Amino acid sequence: MNKEILLRRMKLFALRVIRMIDKMPASNSSRVIGSQILRSATSIGANYVACYRAKSSRDFINKLKIIEEETAETIFWLELLDESGIFETNKITPLRTEANEILSIIVASIKTIKNKPLTSPSRTTK
Repeated sequence: MNKEILLRRMKLFALRVIRMIDKMPASNSSRVIGSQILRSATSIGANYVACYRAKSSRDFINKLKIIEEETAETIFWLELLDESGIFETNKITPLRTEANEILSIIVASIKTIKNKPLTSPSRTTK
């Protein structure tokens, strides 16, 4: 998958999360969980953009690891939201699926990059 397609997926994911959070009921717990999901989900794409400004292949990998962490955190908060019953499972499940797919792509990218020499971070796409 090339970087433009992956970035587009990340943006669409963030937009879907934003729309879901805006529809959540007003309560203390939904505000806290919603805020956490919003922060981590929207940072995935922002950090992906930062990858392509990396100064070295090591820096590039480190930035990908940040995306891995933010995506894993998003999955946790989505699971918590689902298990809390605050929001409808059928609305959360597609987001969890997409987050898991993005995580798989990022993890595979990290493994691929670690196993081959890089000349420039901008040449690496997955």
